[in-house]
Amino acid sequence: MSTPTEAVTLTESAGPSLPPGRRYGMTIPFDGVPLAEQKDWILELADLGYTDVWSSEANGADAFTPLALAAAWAPSLRLGTAIVPAYTRGPALLAQSVASLADAAPGRFVFGIGTSSNVIVERWNGVPFEEPYRQVKDMVRFLRAAMSGEKMTGRFGQSEVAGFRLGIRPAQQPPILIAALREGMLRLAGTEGDGAIINWLSAEDVSKVAPIVQAAGGGTSDAPTKEVVARIFVAPTTDRDAVLAMGRYAIAAYLTVPVYAAFHEWMGRGEQLSEMWKLWGDGDRQGALAAIPDSLVDELIISGAPEHCREQIGRYVANGVTTPALALLPFGYDQRQAIRDLAPQ
Repeated sequence: MSTPTEAVTLTESAGPSLPPGRRYGMTIPFDGVPLAEQKDWILELADLGYTDVWSSEANGADAFTPLALAAAWAPSLRLGTAIVPAYTRGPALLAQSVASLADAAPGRFVFGIGTSSNVIVERWNGVPFEEPYRQVKDMVRFLRAAMSGEKMTGRFGQSEVAGFRLGIRPAQQPPILIAALREGMLRLAGTEGDGAIINWLSAEDVSKVAPIVQAAGGGTSDAPTKEVVARIFVAPTTDRDAVLAMGRYAIAAYLTVPVYAAFHEWMGRGEQLSEMWKLWGDGDRQGALAAIPDSLVDELIISGAPEHCREQIGRYVANGVTTPALALLPFGYDQRQAIRDLAPQ
């Protein structure tokens, strides 16, 4: 496992176009491209100066397979999950998955874990979405102990484990980052994790959440000890009508989920979003979409010319993000050209 300082500066070169230690990631896999056909895309990311690739897990590819492919295709890239739900694999299976990828890519894998949402956990996987804070905390502790070789017995979150010992010991334990929205989980990311993964927030919001992580980890915004990865949603297109129309769908899909609704209410957007939440709850989907203000789309989704997008990504970094992980929203532009246009400069 890395030390807190290593979690931020890391050990691999970030490429000639970035300051030493600076990371710059892209979300994979790419939308609409079969996994077997993404090798050239991944290789080009490395050639363009991207340092990281980050996967997620919802209703598409699982989080581990795209990273396993990238590990073989582009051995210079760091690999991260952002995120794997803490509920949907039992403790033993999760430890096996994490240890396997860490063993396949020594020193290049970062494991991100979080609660996910009631939709993914409960509605899609039939697992009770209960005691999320405890579930994440217990699974993080289980993983650290299991990967150190301990024989595991006891209750961890929702699972009772009896006599499990992990049969694979990665040469380097991966850092563990915790997906965090509000204060409790942000502090947990700083105390129990090697950092935090943040999501669906503006550059200004980072100024509120990142200091909580650093303070819990014994650091400050000026002297961070923890990594803060932000999934930043980007649509590098000047077609503003498309961004506003499709951006509202993306925002509604997330911000109507209870965990994200609570986060944005905590961030002070309760009044701004109250009409959208009410109409959505009443079943008026079109009315709810129309109630999302243009200004919120502009806050949560970066769009415009590539130069403008890079400038806005820089604001996230200036406010406390140590690792931007870009997520291309498929709003009708050429994704392959977009990864070139958004490459670090």
